[in-house]
Amino acid sequence: MNRTIFIVLLIVFNIAIDQISKVYVRANIELREVIELIGDKFILTNVYNKGAFLGMGSDMNPTLRVIFLLILPTIVLGYVIYYIIKTKELDRLSLIAFCCIVGGGIANVFDRIVFGKVTDFFFIDLGGIFKTGIFNVADISVTTGMIILLYSGLFKKEKKTV
Repeated sequence: MNRTIFIVLLIVFNIAIDQISKVYVRANIELREVIELIGDKFILTNVYNKGAFLGMGSDMNPTLRVIFLLILPTIVLGYVIYYIIKTKELDRLSLIAFCCIVGGGIANVFDRIVFGKVTDFFFIDLGGIFKTGIFNVADISVTTGMIILLYSGLFKKEKKTV
């Protein structure tokens, strides 16, 4: 498959899965309604987040919020897209990681542009062992991409030192 088509399809897939999940949540779950999927350990809820990760920046001045949550991320995402298309030396794992990060980033920026806020709906609480804030599929894409990128970087380093 053509490399550029692969990049575009993977980014679009990440955006689509996120947007489909958000459309479903907005249409079927009332604001702040809690639906227990696995007891109180894994729940669905519908909340809106005007900020970034875990609501950071939601109380920011509206102008600063536009700069830091719309303009700056759009510039960074544009650069990363340019980078992954132009850098042919990227290994497949790193390329997939960057596509996940970009897809998730675009999906959340899209929400901020269209709705003025991001729809979040997943919450996990494993009782003191692990607890998340409320997040969405785009956040999963970005986090997965970062983990893959870190793994890929560590794997490359091990390979070079052997």
